[in-house]
Amino acid sequence: QVQLVESGGGLMQAGGSLRLSCAASGRTFSDYHMGWFRQAPGKEREFVAAISWSGLNRYYADSVKGRFTISRDNAKKMLYLQMNSLKPEDTALYYCAAASYPMGQTTVAGEYRYWGQGTQVTVSS
Repeated sequence: QVQLVESGGGLMQAGGSLRLSCAASGRTFSDYHMGWFRQAPGKEREFVAAISWSGLNRYYADSVKGRFTISRDNAKKMLYLQMNSLKPEDTALYYCAAASYPMGQTTVAGEYRYWGQGTQVTVSS
């Protein structure tokens, strides 16, 4: 089992940057495939980015590709999401999530067993 706590959200103007962090505790962090998802009011939770246990494979939603970067530090048990060129449509509650291997599709929320409580990101125009 792994516990996840997100931080780093806040209010930002369009075009700005934020860095989200996710601190993990419990089982070995490097055992898990990690992802970021987000949910805006009235919308379903959607995939943002994911990273394999080694950090060698990274996946992004088309809507954030080229603007967001996912990374991890297994020694520190930390997951990050660097968000640049923020847009108002990036406004959402952002969650980090952990999935055990083997897993199916990296973009599917149901593949992730452990979730944090979320951190709010609000981007004003």
